[in-house]
Amino acid sequence: MKRFLQLSCLTAVIATSAVAFAQSGYTGPSAKPAPAPAAAPAAGGYAGPSGVPLMTAKDLLANGKDDQHARLKGRILSHKGGDKYEFADQSGRITVEIDNENFPAGVKVDHTTVVELTGEFEKETFGESTFEVEHLKVAAQ
Repeated sequence: MKRFLQLSCLTAVIATSAVAFAQSGYTGPSAKPAPAPAAAPAAGGYAGPSGVPLMTAKDLLANGKDDQHARLKGRILSHKGGDKYEFADQSGRITVEIDNENFPAGVKVDHTTVVELTGEFEKETFGESTFEVEHLKVAAQ
């Protein structure tokens, strides 16, 4: 009986996780976002000033250190596949990695939307350096 109860609880947890996972996701910056579920929690978190420096794509690529925290402000131009996107500001372009859950729920983000990205620079000695996004917010123009 005890094993049956444990198996039942485990099955319920897996089923709930699968349903929650199936409801999340983002298909790219120019795709129509799925409607937010009725019971979706409100976005929260700190919204005040940040000590993380605002940088340009050009400066970050030229002078950035590996694992350096930074902020970028500009536009996501295109989806390159997977979690990679092409980002541009007034200085140039950089590849950014954005997980689906970092896009704001119910908000359209396309190539015309100004966004502010906060994250970590991944400097590569060989190959393409990227910016790993930890937080994305739609910025005021």
